[in-house]
Parts: sequence; structure tokens; C-alpha cells
Amino acid sequence: MSFRISPVWWPVLAVASPVIVPWLLIRNRHFQEDRARAAELNQERISQAEPPEMPELDYLELTVLVEWKTKEGFMGDAGVSYLFKTELGSMLYDVGFGPTRPALTHNAAKLGFNLDQVEALTISHLHSDHMGGIPAQRSRQVTVPDELMSPELKPCFLPDRAEAKGFKAELVERPQLLTAGIASTGPLARSLFMFGFTEEQALLARVKDKGLVVFTGCGHPTIEVILEMVRRLSNEPLYAVGGGLHFPVTGGRGNRAGIQFQMMIGTGKPPWQRMTDEDLSRTTAAINSASPKRVYLSGHDTCDHALGRMMRELNAETEVLKAGATYRF
Repeated sequence: MSFRISPVWWPVLAVASPVIVPWLLIRNRHFQEDRARAAELNQERISQAEPPEMPELDYLELTVLVEWKTKEGFMGDAGVSYLFKTELGSMLYDVGFGPTRPALTHNAAKLGFNLDQVEALTISHLHSDHMGGIPAQRSRQVTVPDELMSPELKPCFLPDRAEAKGFKAELVERPQLLTAGIASTGPLARSLFMFGFTEEQALLARVKDKGLVVFTGCGHPTIEVILEMVRRLSNEPLYAVGGGLHFPVTGGRGNRAGIQFQMMIGTGKPPWQRMTDEDLSRTTAAINSASPKRVYLSGHDTCDHALGRMMRELNAETEVLKAGATYRF
């Protein structure tokens, strides 16, 4: 079992414990309060949700710009950026770490992509690996590399209040049709110990002769809650589920200075509790119960151990998303 914090740090933590322990206790109180609030709010949102008028699409195509796993020649990173295309248009979903790391710019150049090619940008949630880097998260301003920007002012659909440099920021407050025939589930909440109250929206589309396709950013509200909302919005068969599920069970991605950040800060648990194989088993069972035909796993927030287990245990045809690859639904 890997250490979430390297033993090198233990003396420092011991010396700082008179400050750290009271801070953790206060933080935990807020975390528990937010957890109850998120659960209540999600159930209220689901019970009151009205289905958006989603067109039946001839096809839905996904090209992965940023992911942890890659095709040869592409650059991997612990963030995501997905380009969705339909016969009605195109949408970019998330921008990884944006201009603060090279993956998005490198992979976009290799694919010949820029924002002239889409009608809108959608951000799943306001975390650095989805909205353009740590400075973007701190300032609550979505940031995209200048090389990819379009001179046209396009909408940026957001699940919580923020700005979007070079875009027209539009707050999504409930399930709605966005662009290209793709809808948002509306924001769903999760209490995260370090990040606080977090709102995330997933994407939803109807594909002719197949059914519903659902894609998440990190899946922080849990895929169980997301699929509960999807069922409220449509009773059509579930064809595909994809994106992040956030299962750093045995290790995290993009670790720094001997600290496994993903194992502690985005799991929905306090930092002294781990994600477990039992947690993973419950989620795997929930996905199997929903009976999708296909599952597309993100490795950006899920360890290889968890990816391997899901590949073996999910009933659906399952694969891991790779930067540079295109998938057609």
C-alpha cells in the first residue's frame, strides 16, 4: 500500500500538528454540514428536474484532446478536455490545465483543433484540471491557451458562478439543452474536504437507434447520483457512460513532492480516510445495474488498479479513453 504522504514529510507534520489538528477538526465540521446539504439539494434538484427537449442525433463523436492515457505521439496529463461533434455542431467539454501545462496546446496542434471549430465551451466543474490551471481555479476564471482562442465571443456554460476569459459566461442552473444537440444534467453537488462545496454538470445526448450517452468530468457527485438524474430526465435505454469516476484507490495521478494529492482532496472523504475496493465495488455494481452497453473510463483521476478491476467486472464493453483517439457513438 502506497503512502499518501511520503515519510519525509512526517516530521514536518508532527511539528505542525498543534496548528493542523484544530484546522482539520474545524474543516471536518464544515465538510459534514456541506455533505448533508449536498445530499438534500441533489434530491431536490432531481425531484424537480424537467426533461430538456433533446433532439435524436444521427451520431455523437468524441475526440479526446487531454487525458492521462494517450495514443502514440500525444501528451498525457491528469486533466481532461473532450471535443464532441454531432450533425448539429460541436462543443468542447473542459480544457484540462489550460495554458499552465503543455498537453492541451500540444495535442490540439497535432489534431488541428482550435475554438473556431466549436459553437461553445462547457466546463464540468471549477477545478484546476478542468478549467485551465491552478490560477484559473483561484480566480474562478476559465482560462484557455491564447493559441486556441477564437475572435468570436462564444458561450461558456458553467455549473457555478465564474468568469471565462474571451467567452460569454452562462450559468447553468438546471437541466437544459446546451448546443450541438447535447444537454446538461444541470449542476449536482458534492462536499469535498479540501475543495468545499463543489458543483458539477455532466453531459447527456440521445443517439438514434442506440439510446442515451452520458459523460462526466470527474463524476464528483458520484455516478450513482448522476444516473439518478439521467433517469429522471429520460426513460430511454442507456447506451454509454464515460468520463471520470474519481477512484484513486492505490495511487493518484500527477503527484508532487511525495504527496498523493488525488487520494486526499477529491474523494468525498476526509483526508484520513482512503477510497477502498469496497467503494469501487459499489460503483461497479451501480453501473452494471444501469446496464449501459458501453463504458469509457477516464484514467486522469482513477488509478490503474481501479481501471483494471472495472475492465474485468463491468458487464458493458469497456475501454480506457486515450488522448488523440476518436470514438463514435
